[in-house]
Amino acid sequence: MPKLKTKRGVAKRFKITKKGRVKYSPGGKSHLASSKKTKKIRDLKHRRTLAGKKEERFIKSMLPYS
Repeated sequence: MPKLKTKRGVAKRFKITKKGRVKYSPGGKSHLASSKKTKKIRDLKHRRTLAGKKEERFIKSMLPYS
């Protein structure tokens, strides 16, 4: 059976943690930042984990070898 292909766009945006959760960096911090509060931009720097199990399964299906 052939190897499964990884969706490269998903691989660039999401990582799988050691416990199997999906980690991502939120968007919205690179442009039009002058209209955003400083606290909001600082908060967007930190990585987050996906909350929904359904989304998590969907992302993991596109990252077969992670």
